[in-house]
Formats: sequence, C-alpha cells, structure tokens
Amino acid sequence: MTTPYHRTLPATFRHGARVPAIPRDIPEETPLALTFARETYAVMMGTPGDLADFAVGFALTEGIIATAGEIASIEVLNHAHGIELRMDLADSRIAALTKRRRRLAGPTGCGLCGIDSLAEAARSPPRVPHSRGVSPEEIAQALRAMEPLQAQNAATHAVHAAAFWHPAEGIVALREDVGRHNALDKLAGALARAGRDAAEGMVLLTSRVSIEMVQKAAMIAAPVLVAVSAPTAHAVQLAEAAGMTLVAVARRDGFEVFCGAERITAEAAAHVA
Repeated sequence: MTTPYHRTLPATFRHGARVPAIPRDIPEETPLALTFARETYAVMMGTPGDLADFAVGFALTEGIIATAGEIASIEVLNHAHGIELRMDLADSRIAALTKRRRRLAGPTGCGLCGIDSLAEAARSPPRVPHSRGVSPEEIAQALRAMEPLQAQNAATHAVHAAAFWHPAEGIVALREDVGRHNALDKLAGALARAGRDAAEGMVLLTSRVSIEMVQKAAMIAAPVLVAVSAPTAHAVQLAEAAGMTLVAVARRDGFEVFCGAERITAEAAAHVA
C-alpha cells in the first residue's frame, strides 16, 4: 500500500512546559459500510485503503462466501459520512448471507460487536490443513522482513499489520489498518484475489491474538499464526481445536509456542517450487 492514509496535524508536546506545536502524522479512520444486495450488513471504523481486499476478506472470514469468485461485483462508493463497500453475491450465497446476517457498528479493534448469541461469539473454527514445518530462523526472518514494509505504521506508529510469508518468496502480501481485525481481513482478501493459498505459509500479526483473530485465520485455512503480542486463553483453546500452530510474543530474541508445536522444526525444510 503506497497511498499515505494519514494526515499531518500540529501537536503540542508538554514536558514540564509548553513547547511550540510540531507536525505529527496520524492515521485516517473512516466509517466503512459493508453492504450486500443493497442492505447494510456491518459498519466498521477503519483505514480507507485496500478496500476491495477488505470487502472480500470480510465476506470470507464471516463465512458469507467460500471463495472470492462468489462475489459478483464490488463497488467502492464515497458518501458524505463514510465509504460504502457495495457487494452483489452469486445466487448460491444468498442463503449463507441470510443465515449469517447481523447488524453491527464496530469501533476500531472490535471484532465481535453486534453478534446475537453467546454461541456465535465462541463458534468453533474449521480445522486447518496439515502443512510443512517452519523453523525458528524462518519465523525470525519473516518478522524482520515484515517491519520495513509497514509504511503506514512507520509514519504514524498507530496502525496494525497482517502479513503472509511464503517459504520460497518471503513476505508476499501485507496490509495495514487502524483495526487489527480489519488488517487481517484485508490480508485475507488480498490472498483470495491473488489466488494464494494461506496453507502454504505463515500469517503474521503485529497485534495480540484474540478469539476472533483465530477464527478469521482458520476461515482462510492458515495453519501457522505468528503474533508479536500475547494471545488470550480462549484464543489458544480455539487455535488448538482448529489444529493451528499459534506462535506469539514473537520478538527478535525468540518467541513462545502456545499450541501446534509439531510444526516448529529444528531446521528450515527444503522447498520445492
């Protein structure tokens, strides 16, 4: 993402005394309405970039569609108070939309707002496929490669990122957003639109891992989830139930494996293109 979705505003620093205002880059945050068949399904606050990816990824991780091809069309429409992501679905997915319909107004960072039952909040994720192992060095390499690609965070120090690492190619996609769930949805959409299989590599997050992040990763069949922050206890339980490898508290000096340790190998596996 090369467009700067942030603006420069004056800020006054105080450290014992008032100092002259200095410019500060801060991220944009815009209401994003996701509509299907001209009806609003959700309104989320998010960064107004990579919106087609966000639309597709949200529909995938919500279970509204199974593949990107089941969206017949996407329009990005600017309105006075926000942006509408207008989607038309293939006829075969209308029933799934009706089943999953909910109304939610999602503040930044909210991934479960507006759901209508406790069972829905704790829904079991699908099982992820078996996959190749990853080595500690590959995890470290992926994290190192991710950092310089976070252009929006480098400018603002206020947005999250989600990235996909492939053993033969390194980081092949990275998306940023003020909302961690949105960043993952944007990544999911980018992978789907490019025909990428999440089972072939690792998904990396700059945020903590809550249950909805595990649910979203499982919906795109990501077997390895790596995060720089810690998971919640429920997220670990769901990741284990999905057969996922959950690596968290990942730093330059190491990481912690909370489940799925069998995929962590001593050495990098040979990759055959």
